[in-house]
Amino acid sequence: MTLPTETAHPELEGLGTYEYGWADSDEAGASAKRGLNEDVVRDISAKKSEPEWMTKLRLKGLRLFEKKPMPNWGSDLSGIDFDNIKYFVRSTEKQAESWEDLPEDIKNTYDKLGI
Repeated sequence: MTLPTETAHPELEGLGTYEYGWADSDEAGASAKRGLNEDVVRDISAKKSEPEWMTKLRLKGLRLFEKKPMPNWGSDLSGIDFDNIKYFVRSTEKQAESWEDLPEDIKNTYDKLGI
């Protein structure tokens, strides 16, 4: 019998806990859509300014994904909540070329991490 404090997968204990007491804002992630459906696929294509043929290819891939059953070999994947995943998050900043170009919140994160 498993005790209440034990898990069937001890390697997962502590997963999702955060011990540092601070977190950065998530502007980019806040606007990202969750789930995998036609609306999300079209939104991703639009954000990436992709040509129509690429959007159609992505939608074809989505239809194939939706038709396929979950694999029953290997690890148990039944617990994956595909509707709660953000599949594309665009960075809010352009890539910096130097330390001076970094946004202040990124510099502060490096300082907190001792980097």
